[in-house]
Amino acid sequence: MAKFKRHQTKYPGVYFIESKHIATGETEKIYYIRYRRNGKMVEEKAGRQQQDDMTPSRAAKLRGMRIDGDQKSNQESRISEKTELNKMTMIRLWDAFYEAKQENKSVRDDLYRWNSYLEKDFGRKMPQDITTTDIDRLRHRLTKKGLAPATVKQGIVLLKRIINYGMKRGLCPAIDPSRLHFQMPKINNQKTEDLTLKQIECLLKAIEDSPNRQVANLMLMALYTGMRRGELFRLRWENLDFENGFIHLVEPKGGIDQKIPLNSSARQLLENHERTGSPFVFPGRNGGKRTDCKKALITIKKMAGLPEDFRPLHGLRHVYASMLASSGKVDLYTLQKLLTHKDSKMTQRYAHLRDDTLQRAGTVAGDIFKSIERGMISNEEVIDKK
Repeated sequence: MAKFKRHQTKYPGVYFIESKHIATGETEKIYYIRYRRNGKMVEEKAGRQQQDDMTPSRAAKLRGMRIDGDQKSNQESRISEKTELNKMTMIRLWDAFYEAKQENKSVRDDLYRWNSYLEKDFGRKMPQDITTTDIDRLRHRLTKKGLAPATVKQGIVLLKRIINYGMKRGLCPAIDPSRLHFQMPKINNQKTEDLTLKQIECLLKAIEDSPNRQVANLMLMALYTGMRRGELFRLRWENLDFENGFIHLVEPKGGIDQKIPLNSSARQLLENHERTGSPFVFPGRNGGKRTDCKKALITIKKMAGLPEDFRPLHGLRHVYASMLASSGKVDLYTLQKLLTHKDSKMTQRYAHLRDDTLQRAGTVAGDIFKSIERGMISNEEVIDKK
């Protein structure tokens, strides 16, 4: 500033210096303004004559806005921007949460939920600014999109987890519970799909006739073992312990690796199943992990004439569980282990089937005693007649 001569304009507090234009090398004016703010003299650049299309009158108008407080000074704007950058917004909190959860197997699902359901509406918000009304709007918006109640709940739960993570680690202030309540949608996951013996026969016939042996055998494995869709897609040959009779489930839904029995039906199926050179038992394209087989599943389902709302793989898991529960030979604790349910409440949905079996068994006992009683009465009648 000292080496440039100041030229005062006709406007108070507005002056300019002459300098070379960066691109053309021609002389151009650079306007500055001076004003008093909060008792201090402030001097700042208003703009260049050509580059910013700045004029003395525009500089004077800018000076007036600064004095009136309608616009922040350059220094105040820089401080404000810096403060804004340092704010712990939800998107920054999400980044910290995501980084810390890299070892968690469900982090990919969380990433999808954040990108799909939360980032747009909550990314720029401060955690302490989120209210119950925001949660209600989120729930309504996701429900309106046609998402299942369980999916809506997962989105809301993720938002709650991110905020709780921030509070526990001191990244954001504690949230006033009177301002923020996470109301979850009502969920009814008690849909227990089952098939009649006739439907199972039709399904087995359709599976046998299917030209897609990979998907056909995958469906049989779901029926024989009750394995989940993801567990079947991830199943590798190295996970099969033929010697000891176990299937090792890697990265199951519960998060902890587990094992289930390799029963005789599943063993025979796998021993005759085509090996393609892939490490996966039911590989996808180019021998990689399978990601979908919806089209083939629907084809087999239609061939079998199964109900429209029957879910081919998840439904077969229910059929497997229902058959075991209704047999009366498998208690609910064992069934929970076979299904690798983390929570016994999930297995409880099959309790009524076992109760039905017990009821039938009790009825048989009652019929036996009635028969005995009828026989005793008949014998007494014969004796009386004599």
